[in-house]
Amino acid sequence: MNKILLKNIDLLATMDNSFSVLEDCSLVAEDGIIRNIAAEGIDLDEGEEYETIDMSGYLVMPGMINCHHHMYQSLTRVVPKAQNVGLFQWLKVLYPIWGKLTPEAIYVSSVIAMSELLLSGCTSSSDHLYMYPNGVSLDDSIRAANDIGIRFHPTRGSMSLGESGGGLPPDHLVEKEGEILADCQRVIEEYHDDSYGSMLRIGLAPCSPFSVSEELMKATANMAKEYNVRLHTHLAETIDEEEYCLAKFGYRPLEYIMELGWDVDTVWLAHMVHCDKCDVSRLADARMSITHCPSSNMRLASGIAPIRNMLGAGVNVSIGVDGSASNDGGHMIGEARQAMLLARLNDVINFDSGGYKKAPEEAFPAIKALEMATKGGAASLGRADIGKLEIGMCADLIAIRMDKLEYAGGLHDPLAAVLMCSSVKPDIVIVNGQIVVENGMIINIDLPPIIEKHNLLSYAIVNE
Repeated sequence: MNKILLKNIDLLATMDNSFSVLEDCSLVAEDGIIRNIAAEGIDLDEGEEYETIDMSGYLVMPGMINCHHHMYQSLTRVVPKAQNVGLFQWLKVLYPIWGKLTPEAIYVSSVIAMSELLLSGCTSSSDHLYMYPNGVSLDDSIRAANDIGIRFHPTRGSMSLGESGGGLPPDHLVEKEGEILADCQRVIEEYHDDSYGSMLRIGLAPCSPFSVSEELMKATANMAKEYNVRLHTHLAETIDEEEYCLAKFGYRPLEYIMELGWDVDTVWLAHMVHCDKCDVSRLADARMSITHCPSSNMRLASGIAPIRNMLGAGVNVSIGVDGSASNDGGHMIGEARQAMLLARLNDVINFDSGGYKKAPEEAFPAIKALEMATKGGAASLGRADIGKLEIGMCADLIAIRMDKLEYAGGLHDPLAAVLMCSSVKPDIVIVNGQIVVENGMIINIDLPPIIEKHNLLSYAIVNE
C-alpha cells in the first residue's frame, strides 16, 4: 500500500465549495486517495511506513486539469508559414506535415507535451488525436501517459470528410467511417476505466463540422451513449467555421451539432468563441461544458470566448492549452492566468462601436479562473473524484514554494498570487498519490534524451 504524508503545510487551498484555505495542516493519502486532512495530531496507522515530506513554506492546491490538447503538435511549433495566419490557412499549411506522423512521433511528442503540463501544474489532461497516418494509433499516446504518470483522458478523434467531399483536410488524411467506428469501439473496450480514481478514460471526438460527415457525428454520439463515454469536438472557433456551417448545413455550428444528437450533458466543446445569447442559453439548458482556450484563440486571431456570460448562465467552463502549434506552449498555470486576463479585457471591449465601455464593478477574479482550471475541468471530463482536495478525493495536487522571486511582495493573498503574479513552475507535483515532479524535475522520464529525439523527429517531418 502506497502511503504519503505531507506535513506542516503552510497553506492548503482545497477548492471546495467554500474555497477554504487551511493553515498549518497535514494531509495523508493512501493508494492514491486522500484519507485525512487535519490541522494537528493527524492519525497514522501504527507500524506503517509513510513517504513523508515537510511542506513548510509551501502552498498546496489541487492539480490543474487540461481539457483540450493536441499533443502531437509539439512537433510543429512556430512553423514559419503557419505563424501569422488564421485557422483554416494554418491547417492547410500543417496537414501535409502531420501526414508524416509515425507511432514513434506520437509517443515522443506525447511525452514532451505531458512533461510540459506536469511541470506547469497539470495533473490530468485530455488529448484530441484526430489523424492516424502510417500506423499511428491512440495506443501510442496511452503508452506515454502510463510511462510518465499523468491522469489521462485521450479521445479517439476522427476526420472522414476530405476536400473532394467538401471538407477541409486532404483526402489522404481522412479515414473510412466504418474503420473509425471500429477503432473507437476497440479503444473503449480495451482501455476505458470508469472506476473511481481511474487513471485512464476514453472519449470520442470527431474533429470538427468541416472535417466529419453528419452520419459520423450521429453514429459517434450513439456509440458514446451506448458505452457511456464522453463526447468532444471543436466548435464555433472562427467566423470561417460559422460561414461554412451556414452555407453547407443551414445552421450555425451549435445548432448543427444539437440537431445531430449532441445536445447532451456528456458533451464538452472546445472554443465556442463565436457564441451569442441564444447559444449560451442552449448550452445551459443542455448542461454541456465548454473548454476555453485563450492563448490559442489569440494566437490564431480567432476571437474571445464570452466566458463570463457562459458562467453567469450556469454553463460549466474549463481551460485547455490547446495544440502546441496553436499555442506553442503548454503552461497550465500560465493558461489559467491568460483566461483571467482575457476575461477582464473582454469585459471592457464594445464590439458594436469598436471602442471600450466602462469596466464592471468587479473584474474577473483569480479564484474564478482557478476554479475553471480545477473543478471546472473535472466537470468537463465527468469526474467527481478530482479537482479539489477533500477526504475521499484523488490525491492529485501541486505544491509551490512561496518564497520565490515572482511572489515577493505578493503574499497578502498567496492563492491569488499564483495567477496574479508571473507564472511559475510548481516544485512538487503528485498524481494518484505518487510524486511525479520533485524539486521542479520530472522523475519518471529521463527528459534530455527525449527532447533530443523530439527535435530530430520535428526536423524530419517539417523539412524532409
